[in-house]
Amino acid sequence: MLCIKNGRIHDMVSPQAYQGDILVDGGKIARIGQDLEIPEGTEIIDASGKDVYPGFIDAHSHLGLDGYGIGFEGQDYNEMNDICASHLRGIDSFNPLDPTVHSAAMGGVTCVGTGPGSANVLGGTFFAVKTTGKRVDDMIVKNPVAMKCAFGENPKRCYKDKNNFARMSTAAKLREMLFKAQDYKARKEAAGDDPLKKPAFDMKLEALIPVLDGEIPLKAHAHQANDILTAIRIAKEFKVKMTLEHCTEGHLIVDELVKENLPCAVGPSLGHATKFELQNKTWKTPGILAAAGCQVSIITDAPVIPQQYLTLCAAMAVKAGMDPFEAMKAITINPAKHLGIEDRVGTLEAGKDADIVVYDGCPLEVASSPELVLIDGKKVD
Repeated sequence: MLCIKNGRIHDMVSPQAYQGDILVDGGKIARIGQDLEIPEGTEIIDASGKDVYPGFIDAHSHLGLDGYGIGFEGQDYNEMNDICASHLRGIDSFNPLDPTVHSAAMGGVTCVGTGPGSANVLGGTFFAVKTTGKRVDDMIVKNPVAMKCAFGENPKRCYKDKNNFARMSTAAKLREMLFKAQDYKARKEAAGDDPLKKPAFDMKLEALIPVLDGEIPLKAHAHQANDILTAIRIAKEFKVKMTLEHCTEGHLIVDELVKENLPCAVGPSLGHATKFELQNKTWKTPGILAAAGCQVSIITDAPVIPQQYLTLCAAMAVKAGMDPFEAMKAITINPAKHLGIEDRVGTLEAGKDADIVVYDGCPLEVASSPELVLIDGKKVD
Protein backbone atom coordinates (compact mmCIF):
# COMPACT_ATOMS: atom_id res chain seq x y z
CA MET A 1 0.00 0.00 0.00
CA LEU A 2 0.98 3.61 -0.53
CA CYS A 3 -0.32 6.92 0.82
CA ILE A 4 0.17 10.39 -0.63
CA LYS A 5 -0.24 12.65 2.41
CA ASN A 6 -1.14 16.28 2.83
CA GLY A 7 -1.25 17.14 -0.86
CA ARG A 8 -3.38 19.84 -2.43
CA ILE A 9 -5.79 17.56 -4.29
CA HIS A 10 -7.26 18.60 -7.63
CA ASP A 11 -9.72 15.76 -8.16
CA MET A 12 -11.15 17.21 -11.43
CA VAL A 13 -14.64 16.62 -10.10
CA SER A 14 -14.83 19.99 -8.36
CA PRO A 15 -13.03 23.19 -9.39
CA GLN A 16 -11.94 23.65 -5.77
CA ALA A 17 -8.76 21.97 -4.58
CA TYR A 18 -8.56 20.66 -1.01
CA GLN A 19 -5.93 19.36 1.40
CA GLY A 20 -6.00 15.63 1.90
CA ASP A 21 -4.53 12.15 1.66
CA ILE A 22 -4.86 9.51 -1.05
CA LEU A 23 -4.56 5.86 -0.06
CA VAL A 24 -3.54 3.49 -2.87
CA ASP A 25 -4.04 -0.25 -2.69
CA GLY A 26 -3.65 -2.85 -5.43
CA GLY A 27 -3.25 -0.28 -8.18
CA LYS A 28 -6.50 1.48 -7.28
CA ILE A 29 -7.43 4.53 -5.25
CA ALA A 30 -8.78 3.02 -2.04
CA ARG A 31 -9.71 6.18 -0.14
CA ILE A 32 -9.39 9.96 -0.31
CA GLY A 33 -9.85 12.23 2.69
CA GLN A 34 -8.23 14.12 5.53
CA ASP A 35 -6.16 12.43 8.22
CA LEU A 36 -6.85 8.95 6.89
CA GLU A 37 -6.12 5.98 9.09
CA ILE A 38 -3.06 4.45 7.46
CA PRO A 39 -2.44 0.70 7.80
CA GLU A 40 0.90 -0.32 9.27
CA GLY A 41 3.60 -0.88 6.66
CA THR A 42 2.12 1.59 4.16
CA GLU A 43 4.69 3.63 2.21
CA ILE A 44 4.16 7.32 2.96
CA ILE A 45 4.82 10.05 0.39
CA ASP A 46 4.76 13.53 1.91
CA ALA A 47 3.09 15.86 -0.60
CA SER A 48 2.90 18.91 1.68
CA GLY A 49 2.86 22.05 -0.41
CA LYS A 50 2.49 20.00 -3.61
CA ASP A 51 -0.39 19.80 -6.10
CA VAL A 52 -1.88 16.39 -6.86
CA TYR A 53 -3.76 15.65 -10.08
CA PRO A 54 -5.14 12.63 -11.90
CA GLY A 55 -2.82 11.37 -14.63
CA PHE A 56 -3.14 13.36 -17.83
CA ILE A 57 -4.87 11.80 -20.84
CA ASP A 58 -4.58 12.49 -24.57
CA ALA A 59 -7.64 11.45 -26.57
CA HIS A 60 -5.84 11.45 -29.92
CA SER A 61 -2.25 10.59 -30.65
CA HIS A 62 -0.14 8.11 -32.57
CA LEU A 63 2.13 7.34 -29.63
CA GLY A 64 3.95 4.04 -30.04
CA LEU A 65 2.99 3.76 -33.71
CA ASP A 66 5.22 6.53 -35.06
CA GLY A 67 8.61 5.78 -33.61
CA TYR A 68 11.36 8.05 -32.33
CA GLY A 69 13.84 8.98 -35.04
CA ILE A 70 13.71 9.59 -38.77
CA GLY A 71 13.09 7.09 -41.51
CA PHE A 72 10.61 4.60 -42.87
CA GLU A 73 11.15 1.92 -40.26
CA GLY A 74 9.74 3.98 -37.40
CA GLN A 75 6.56 4.90 -39.27
CA ASP A 76 3.95 2.28 -38.51
CA TYR A 77 0.74 4.28 -38.30
CA ASN A 78 -0.47 4.55 -41.92
CA GLU A 79 -1.16 1.78 -44.42
CA MET A 80 -0.39 3.42 -47.75
CA ASN A 81 -1.59 0.58 -49.99
CA ASP A 82 -5.26 0.39 -49.03
CA ILE A 83 -7.50 3.45 -48.74
CA CYS A 84 -10.22 1.56 -46.83
CA ALA A 85 -8.43 -0.46 -44.16
CA SER A 86 -11.06 -0.91 -41.45
CA HIS A 87 -9.67 -4.37 -40.66
CA LEU A 88 -6.41 -2.98 -39.24
CA ARG A 89 -5.88 -2.77 -35.48
CA GLY A 90 -3.62 -0.12 -34.00
CA ILE A 91 -2.60 -2.49 -31.23
CA ASP A 92 -0.60 -4.53 -33.77
CA SER A 93 1.76 -1.61 -34.55
CA PHE A 94 2.24 -0.34 -30.98
CA ASN A 95 5.81 -0.49 -29.63
CA PRO A 96 5.81 -0.13 -25.81
CA LEU A 97 9.60 0.20 -25.74
CA ASP A 98 9.76 3.20 -28.04
CA PRO A 99 11.41 6.06 -26.06
CA THR A 100 8.44 8.37 -26.71
CA VAL A 101 6.19 6.18 -24.55
CA HIS A 102 8.41 6.60 -21.50
CA SER A 103 8.82 10.32 -22.21
CA ALA A 104 5.03 10.64 -22.14
CA ALA A 105 4.84 8.98 -18.73
CA MET A 106 7.61 11.18 -17.33
CA GLY A 107 5.59 14.19 -18.49
CA GLY A 108 2.60 13.01 -16.47
CA VAL A 109 0.65 11.64 -19.45
CA THR A 110 -0.44 8.31 -18.06
CA CYS A 111 -2.97 7.19 -20.67
CA VAL A 112 -3.51 7.90 -24.37
CA GLY A 113 -5.88 7.03 -27.15
CA THR A 114 -3.60 5.94 -29.96
CA GLY A 115 -3.96 4.28 -33.34
CA PRO A 116 -3.73 4.67 -37.11
CA GLY A 117 -3.14 7.96 -38.89
CA SER A 118 -5.26 9.87 -41.35
CA ALA A 119 -3.96 8.82 -44.75
CA ASN A 120 -6.89 6.47 -45.24
CA VAL A 121 -10.63 6.97 -45.54
CA LEU A 122 -10.80 4.13 -43.01
CA GLY A 123 -7.59 3.51 -41.10
CA GLY A 124 -8.46 0.89 -38.48
CA THR A 125 -9.11 0.86 -34.75
CA PHE A 126 -7.81 3.09 -31.96
CA PHE A 127 -7.26 1.82 -28.42
CA ALA A 128 -6.63 3.33 -24.98
CA VAL A 129 -3.34 2.37 -23.35
CA LYS A 130 -1.25 3.22 -20.29
CA THR A 131 2.20 4.65 -20.91
CA THR A 132 4.28 2.13 -18.99
CA GLY A 133 4.98 -1.52 -19.62
CA LYS A 134 6.74 -3.93 -21.93
CA ARG A 135 3.80 -5.77 -23.46
CA VAL A 136 0.89 -3.86 -24.97
CA ASP A 137 -1.61 -6.56 -23.99
CA ASP A 138 -0.91 -5.76 -20.33
CA MET A 139 -1.12 -1.96 -20.85
CA ILE A 140 -4.53 -1.74 -22.50
CA VAL A 141 -7.36 0.12 -20.81
CA LYS A 142 -9.84 -0.49 -23.61
CA ASN A 143 -9.55 -1.99 -27.09
CA PRO A 144 -11.00 -0.89 -29.40
CA VAL A 145 -12.22 2.60 -28.50
CA ALA A 146 -13.03 3.83 -32.02
CA MET A 147 -12.77 3.26 -35.77
CA LYS A 148 -10.59 5.88 -37.43
CA CYS A 149 -11.88 7.65 -40.54
CA ALA A 150 -10.51 10.73 -42.28
CA PHE A 151 -11.75 13.65 -44.34
CA GLY A 152 -10.05 16.57 -46.06
CA GLU A 153 -6.56 16.91 -47.43
CA ASN A 154 -4.82 13.80 -46.10
CA PRO A 155 -6.71 11.05 -47.96
CA LYS A 156 -6.87 13.33 -51.02
CA ARG A 157 -3.10 13.86 -51.03
CA CYS A 158 -2.10 10.29 -50.20
CA TYR A 159 -4.43 8.67 -52.75
CA LYS A 160 -4.81 11.38 -55.42
CA ASP A 161 -3.29 9.03 -58.00
CA LYS A 162 -5.31 6.07 -56.73
CA ASN A 163 -8.92 7.06 -57.41
CA ASN A 164 -9.46 9.61 -54.61
CA PHE A 165 -8.95 13.10 -55.99
CA ALA A 166 -11.84 15.06 -54.42
CA ARG A 167 -13.58 15.41 -51.06
CA MET A 168 -16.73 13.86 -52.53
CA SER A 169 -14.68 10.77 -53.44
CA THR A 170 -13.58 10.40 -49.82
CA ALA A 171 -17.17 10.71 -48.60
CA ALA A 172 -18.41 8.27 -51.24
CA LYS A 173 -15.84 5.65 -50.26
CA LEU A 174 -16.82 5.87 -46.60
CA ARG A 175 -20.50 5.59 -47.48
CA GLU A 176 -19.82 2.62 -49.75
CA MET A 177 -18.07 0.74 -46.96
CA LEU A 178 -20.85 1.50 -44.49
CA PHE A 179 -23.53 0.43 -46.99
CA LYS A 180 -21.65 -2.82 -47.65
CA ALA A 181 -21.26 -3.41 -43.93
CA GLN A 182 -25.00 -2.89 -43.39
CA ASP A 183 -25.78 -5.43 -46.12
CA TYR A 184 -23.17 -7.89 -44.81
CA LYS A 185 -24.56 -7.62 -41.27
CA ALA A 186 -28.15 -8.12 -42.46
CA ARG A 187 -27.18 -11.22 -44.44
CA LYS A 188 -25.34 -12.68 -41.48
CA GLU A 189 -28.34 -12.11 -39.22
CA ALA A 190 -30.78 -13.55 -41.78
CA ALA A 191 -28.64 -16.68 -42.12
CA GLY A 192 -28.92 -17.41 -38.42
CA ASP A 193 -26.96 -20.52 -37.49
CA ASP A 194 -26.89 -21.91 -41.03
CA PRO A 195 -23.27 -21.55 -42.24
CA LEU A 196 -24.30 -22.29 -45.84
CA LYS A 197 -26.48 -19.18 -45.96
CA LYS A 198 -23.94 -16.81 -44.46
CA PRO A 199 -22.08 -14.36 -46.72
CA ALA A 200 -18.42 -15.03 -47.41
CA PHE A 201 -16.31 -13.76 -44.54
CA ASP A 202 -15.06 -10.21 -45.09
CA MET A 203 -12.68 -8.92 -42.41
CA LYS A 204 -13.11 -5.26 -43.40
CA LEU A 205 -16.90 -5.41 -43.15
CA GLU A 206 -16.73 -7.52 -40.00
CA ALA A 207 -14.65 -4.77 -38.38
CA LEU A 208 -17.37 -2.19 -39.12
CA ILE A 209 -20.17 -4.12 -37.38
CA PRO A 210 -19.25 -2.68 -33.92
CA VAL A 211 -19.62 0.78 -35.48
CA LEU A 212 -23.06 -0.03 -36.89
CA ASP A 213 -24.09 -1.56 -33.56
CA GLY A 214 -23.07 1.57 -31.66
CA GLU A 215 -20.38 -0.22 -29.66
CA ILE A 216 -17.63 2.12 -30.86
CA PRO A 217 -17.78 5.50 -32.64
CA LEU A 218 -16.24 6.64 -35.89
CA LYS A 219 -13.24 8.79 -34.94
CA ALA A 220 -13.45 11.45 -37.64
CA HIS A 221 -10.29 13.34 -38.62
CA ALA A 222 -11.61 16.70 -39.85
CA HIS A 223 -9.94 20.12 -39.76
CA GLN A 224 -11.97 22.27 -42.12
CA ALA A 225 -15.52 23.35 -41.23
CA ASN A 226 -17.11 21.71 -44.27
CA ASP A 227 -15.27 18.44 -43.53
CA ILE A 228 -16.53 18.49 -39.94
CA LEU A 229 -20.10 18.92 -41.18
CA THR A 230 -19.69 16.20 -43.84
CA ALA A 231 -18.54 13.81 -41.11
CA ILE A 232 -21.62 14.66 -39.04
CA ARG A 233 -23.87 14.26 -42.09
CA ILE A 234 -22.60 10.73 -42.73
CA ALA A 235 -22.87 9.76 -39.05
CA LYS A 236 -26.52 10.83 -39.11
CA GLU A 237 -27.23 8.98 -42.37
CA PHE A 238 -26.03 5.70 -40.88
CA LYS A 239 -27.12 6.44 -37.30
CA VAL A 240 -23.64 5.77 -35.90
CA LYS A 241 -21.76 7.40 -33.05
CA MET A 242 -18.94 9.82 -33.82
CA THR A 243 -16.20 11.83 -32.16
CA LEU A 244 -14.72 14.85 -33.92
CA GLU A 245 -10.93 14.96 -34.13
CA HIS A 246 -8.82 18.12 -34.66
CA CYS A 247 -11.75 20.55 -35.17
CA THR A 248 -9.34 23.25 -36.40
CA GLU A 249 -12.19 25.40 -37.71
CA GLY A 250 -14.59 24.39 -34.95
CA HIS A 251 -14.75 27.95 -33.65
CA LEU A 252 -16.21 29.04 -37.01
CA ILE A 253 -19.20 26.71 -36.61
CA VAL A 254 -19.50 26.64 -32.83
CA ASP A 255 -23.29 27.03 -32.93
CA GLU A 256 -23.58 23.92 -35.11
CA LEU A 257 -21.26 21.89 -32.88
CA VAL A 258 -23.22 22.85 -29.77
CA LYS A 259 -26.38 21.68 -31.53
CA GLU A 260 -24.84 18.31 -32.50
CA ASN A 261 -23.38 17.69 -29.00
CA LEU A 262 -20.49 15.50 -30.18
CA PRO A 263 -17.17 15.19 -28.31
CA CYS A 264 -14.53 17.49 -29.79
CA ALA A 265 -10.78 16.80 -29.64
CA VAL A 266 -8.95 20.01 -30.57
CA GLY A 267 -5.38 20.17 -31.88
CA PRO A 268 -2.57 19.99 -32.62
CA SER A 269 -2.52 23.78 -32.35
CA LEU A 270 1.23 24.36 -31.98
CA GLY A 271 3.30 25.02 -35.07
CA HIS A 272 3.01 26.34 -38.60
CA ALA A 273 -0.14 25.91 -40.71
CA THR A 274 1.41 23.36 -43.06
CA LYS A 275 -1.78 22.75 -45.05
CA PHE A 276 -4.49 24.94 -46.55
CA GLU A 277 -7.10 23.46 -44.21
CA LEU A 278 -5.09 24.71 -41.20
CA GLN A 279 -5.17 28.36 -42.23
CA ASN A 280 -7.61 29.26 -39.42
CA LYS A 281 -5.73 27.37 -36.71
CA THR A 282 -5.78 29.22 -33.38
CA TRP A 283 -5.26 28.49 -29.69
CA LYS A 284 -8.62 30.17 -29.07
CA THR A 285 -10.60 27.22 -30.50
CA PRO A 286 -10.76 24.96 -27.39
CA GLY A 287 -11.77 27.88 -25.15
CA ILE A 288 -14.49 29.07 -27.53
CA LEU A 289 -15.97 25.56 -27.83
CA ALA A 290 -15.78 24.88 -24.08
CA ALA A 291 -17.39 28.21 -23.20
CA ALA A 292 -20.26 27.37 -25.56
CA GLY A 293 -20.88 24.05 -23.79
CA CYS A 294 -18.99 21.53 -25.95
CA GLN A 295 -17.09 18.62 -24.39
CA VAL A 296 -13.53 19.57 -25.34
CA SER A 297 -10.33 17.55 -25.17
CA ILE A 298 -6.97 19.13 -26.00
CA ILE A 299 -4.72 16.85 -28.04
CA THR A 300 -1.11 16.72 -29.22
CA ASP A 301 -1.59 14.38 -32.19
CA ALA A 302 1.82 13.10 -31.07
CA PRO A 303 4.37 13.04 -32.54
CA VAL A 304 3.18 16.27 -34.22
CA ILE A 305 3.62 17.75 -30.74
CA PRO A 306 5.68 15.48 -28.45
CA GLN A 307 3.34 13.70 -26.07
CA GLN A 308 4.97 15.02 -22.89
CA TYR A 309 3.97 18.58 -23.84
CA LEU A 310 0.23 17.99 -23.47
CA THR A 311 0.15 20.32 -20.46
CA LEU A 312 1.91 23.01 -22.51
CA CYS A 313 -0.93 22.81 -25.03
CA ALA A 314 -3.44 23.31 -22.23
CA ALA A 315 -1.42 26.28 -20.97
CA MET A 316 -1.41 27.86 -24.42
CA ALA A 317 -5.20 27.48 -24.60
CA VAL A 318 -5.49 29.28 -21.25
CA LYS A 319 -3.21 32.04 -22.50
CA ALA A 320 -5.64 32.45 -25.43
CA GLY A 321 -8.61 32.83 -23.08
CA MET A 322 -9.72 29.34 -22.01
CA ASP A 323 -10.91 28.93 -18.42
CA PRO A 324 -8.10 27.16 -16.48
CA PHE A 325 -10.38 24.52 -14.95
CA GLU A 326 -11.86 23.76 -18.39
CA ALA A 327 -8.32 23.44 -19.75
CA MET A 328 -7.42 20.92 -17.03
CA LYS A 329 -10.64 19.01 -17.69
CA ALA A 330 -9.57 18.93 -21.36
CA ILE A 331 -6.52 16.82 -20.45
CA THR A 332 -8.14 14.65 -17.75
CA ILE A 333 -11.81 13.77 -17.47
CA ASN A 334 -12.94 15.00 -20.91
CA PRO A 335 -10.53 12.79 -22.88
CA ALA A 336 -11.46 9.92 -20.58
CA LYS A 337 -15.10 10.44 -21.62
CA HIS A 338 -14.04 10.90 -25.24
CA LEU A 339 -12.44 7.44 -25.15
CA GLY A 340 -15.17 5.81 -23.07
CA ILE A 341 -12.87 5.02 -20.13
CA GLU A 342 -14.11 7.53 -17.54
CA ASP A 343 -15.04 4.66 -15.22
CA ARG A 344 -11.31 3.99 -14.72
CA VAL A 345 -9.37 7.23 -15.23
CA GLY A 346 -9.70 11.00 -15.53
CA THR A 347 -10.49 11.97 -11.92
CA LEU A 348 -9.19 11.24 -8.44
CA GLU A 349 -11.97 9.15 -6.88
CA ALA A 350 -12.09 5.99 -4.82
CA GLY A 351 -12.23 2.89 -7.01
CA LYS A 352 -10.46 4.41 -10.00
CA ASP A 353 -7.01 3.46 -11.26
CA ALA A 354 -4.23 5.02 -9.20
CA ASP A 355 -2.86 7.15 -12.04
CA ILE A 356 -1.63 10.16 -10.09
CA VAL A 357 0.69 13.07 -10.80
CA VAL A 358 2.31 15.12 -8.02
CA TYR A 359 3.41 18.57 -9.21
CA ASP A 360 5.69 21.21 -7.77
CA GLY A 361 3.20 23.85 -8.95
CA CYS A 362 0.46 24.28 -11.51
CA PRO A 363 0.80 22.13 -14.68
CA LEU A 364 -0.28 25.21 -16.67
CA GLU A 365 2.93 26.97 -15.66
CA VAL A 366 5.80 26.17 -18.01
CA ALA A 367 8.38 26.20 -15.20
CA SER A 368 6.60 23.46 -13.21
CA SER A 369 7.04 19.74 -13.81
CA PRO A 370 5.95 16.42 -12.26
CA GLU A 371 7.83 15.34 -9.15
CA LEU A 372 6.13 11.96 -9.00
CA VAL A 373 4.07 9.95 -11.48
CA LEU A 374 2.10 6.86 -10.51
CA ILE A 375 0.53 4.54 -13.06
CA ASP A 376 -1.68 1.83 -11.59
CA GLY A 377 -0.18 2.75 -8.21
CA LYS A 378 3.42 2.14 -9.31
CA LYS A 379 6.06 4.85 -9.52
CA VAL A 380 7.33 5.70 -12.97
CA ASP A 381 11.13 5.53 -12.80
